[in-house]
Amino acid sequence: MPSPPPSRARLAFTLIELLVVIAIIGVLIALLLPAVQAAREAARRTQCTNNLKQIGLAMHNYESVFSSFPPGYMTQPRGGGVHGAPDANTLDTGPGWAYGTALLTAMEQAPVYQALNVSLPCWSRANTTGTSTSLAAFLCPSVSDPSRTFEVKDQPGNVLARFSRSHYVLNAGNDEPWGYQVEDHRPLADGPFYRNSLLRIADVSDGLSSTLFMGEHTSILSDKTWVGVVPGAVVCPTPRFAFSSCDYAATLVLTHSGPAAAEGDIIHPPNARSCHVCQMYAEHPGGTNILLGDGSVRFIKESINQRTWAALATCRRGEVIGGDQF
Repeated sequence: MPSPPPSRARLAFTLIELLVVIAIIGVLIALLLPAVQAAREAARRTQCTNNLKQIGLAMHNYESVFSSFPPGYMTQPRGGGVHGAPDANTLDTGPGWAYGTALLTAMEQAPVYQALNVSLPCWSRANTTGTSTSLAAFLCPSVSDPSRTFEVKDQPGNVLARFSRSHYVLNAGNDEPWGYQVEDHRPLADGPFYRNSLLRIADVSDGLSSTLFMGEHTSILSDKTWVGVVPGAVVCPTPRFAFSSCDYAATLVLTHSGPAAAEGDIIHPPNARSCHVCQMYAEHPGGTNILLGDGSVRFIKESINQRTWAALATCRRGEVIGGDQF
């Protein structure tokens, strides 16, 4: 009687086994993807922190040379000549150069500074090459907008200049001095930076470690720059935040915390849902990086007590803030 043929070993998966393997792989990917994204964001946030530290160090190097921190931005009082007539709403004039331009040499960007003619206004066509140069130290890698320059426009939409972006903005304090038609902003600004500010360390009576110098502002909300301020320009929210409103040219480089009478005395902490173009707003989950006057960088949660946030924004109002409050 013939013997049965030898059995053959199965060399392939069944359809059910293959589907089970695919399902397991899908579950593992779903579990790992958030961890990978969190690790990438942590790396981006670290780079963003390092950028602010570099800017803070440059500010202190500038102060050691000139005995004051760089101004928020510079104007020629009452203007004239190449600096133009004062803007009717804000009294801004040329040259308009902002803190970032003043810090270029301290940030090892001497070639960019040499490409600028600071005797001319920042919007002069002769300065276009330098003012449209993108600098990594002013860009936070967490920002999802890939553009590196933008057009500065007036209210009717006329293009006044093209500037390089910054994802960092200076702090003017509680109120918004650019909202008042006055030439001297010193009596109005209780923060460290404003038009023609020349802050000395001795002026920061609240203490450098308790004074907000700079924070983040993503370009998905509005345009910001390190270059300068163009008289007559407006800063408007992007279409995504069209429910907000435009503001004056000073908000190309400056923000404030509130309360401010013109805004109903509200306070807008980091990432506030009001999404003003004059507030700090980052794409980091839960908050934003800030630079304090002593050069240290802290991550501030968007849930920070609003009064604490407003107190951090001032430099000489005598508020007492504990390190555990922010």
